[in-house]
Amino acid sequence: MSTTTLPQTPVDTPGATAARKASGDADGRIGLRANVRHIGALVRRNALQIKQDPESMFDAVLMPIIFVLLFVYVFGGAIAGKGNNTEYVNYVVPGLMAMMGMNIAMGVGTGINDDFKKGVMDRFRTMPIARSSVLIAKIVVELGRMLIATAILLGMGFLLGLQIHTSVLHLFAAIGLSAVFGAALMWIFILLGLTMKTAQAVQGMAMLVLMPLQFGSSIFAPPTTMPGWLQSFTDYNPLSNLADAARGLINGGPVAHSVWMTLAWSAGLTLVMAPLAVSKFRKKT
Repeated sequence: MSTTTLPQTPVDTPGATAARKASGDADGRIGLRANVRHIGALVRRNALQIKQDPESMFDAVLMPIIFVLLFVYVFGGAIAGKGNNTEYVNYVVPGLMAMMGMNIAMGVGTGINDDFKKGVMDRFRTMPIARSSVLIAKIVVELGRMLIATAILLGMGFLLGLQIHTSVLHLFAAIGLSAVFGAALMWIFILLGLTMKTAQAVQGMAMLVLMPLQFGSSIFAPPTTMPGWLQSFTDYNPLSNLADAARGLINGGPVAHSVWMTLAWSAGLTLVMAPLAVSKFRKKT
């Protein structure tokens, strides 16, 4: 006589179901807590990479020092008048806060492209983690680098005579606004890194985007001396809005329009570029 053993069906309890959802096992979806945990692990991995390769911080450390010295002492006298370098420091340093975010953001695209060349991203895509967590972790680490660069930029500015005419809270608001806009820009460069074939191509395309936006803005000089068509471009340039907002928050003056325009640009870029970048990441071979 033979007996047949039927497979036991596990009994679902509310606690077990909740645990599976939290760990991302239910219906193949990643729960919020699991997603946050994955992002934290990937942030740690990216931070350890920087620790093992400190040269990757050279741009964040040296770029703000070089930019402040270069623009203050080369263009300061011509724009603000000889002997008025301190006045120009208060004009250009808040503008350079906008520029820092854009230059740091460019490194995200080349880093993503390089990780694909090394096969790192293919390994990540075989893991049971949300695809967006890989990209968000990159952005979190780059935001940390951007805040370090901004701190060095402000430190150089204070050494050269930068003054806060409002309050420390306004200064932190300017830093936070720059970080929000920088994070939105990173989605553009992530998409470029996933689209272009080489890191050199990413850098070349990024420069085509960076140059008109940076120099066709109010970062370095007031747009009143520009021709009419360029002034119109400057008015709609998101870097001008961010530079004017940071300048108003630090030096005083009206900021509402510039702040809301910067936030609108940040939200719009994120809503459009983030889904495109995540979709490209899923499909890239």
